[in-house]
Amino acid sequence: MIQEQAAPTASGQEPPADHVRALLDELKVSPEANLIGVLQDVQEHFGYLPAGALQEISRRTKIPLSRIYGVVSFYTQFYTEPRGRHTIRCCRGTACHVRGGKKVIDTVRNALSIEDGETTEDMIFSFETVACLGACALSPVVVVDGMYYGKATAKRIEEVLDQIVVAESTEEETN
Repeated sequence: MIQEQAAPTASGQEPPADHVRALLDELKVSPEANLIGVLQDVQEHFGYLPAGALQEISRRTKIPLSRIYGVVSFYTQFYTEPRGRHTIRCCRGTACHVRGGKKVIDTVRNALSIEDGETTEDMIFSFETVACLGACALSPVVVVDGMYYGKATAKRIEEVLDQIVVAESTEEETN
């Protein structure tokens, strides 16, 4: 069974090569492997796709590294930089914008002191805006760790972020 590793620190330190090799051995990565499935499994394990892992996947699958990067950059589900433990996605589509989405986006930016596409230094939050979340009737919409918050307000999103911070602090104290 694949054992999950903690995401690296903001310093960008990659996982050791022997960890990457062990994971790819466990996944039985070979030229017959399903590339997208392998990328998903590696990202689930490390929290992102480390450059060293992509190079080793290229070697084992015999797929050129440039093609692998093409796949990784095409699909928005893949990340080549370490991500926070919690992902905040704010919709910037028309329905959300008209109903106050910009204020919600600004609230997240200000509360976390990061911009779209960034991760907090403590690796707790990653923030991104997306063209549409497909829930226009609930606009403005924010997705936090896969949970949809419809008719989002700045106050409600501040409360959600505060709850995560409290939960993270409690978890640190117990560890």
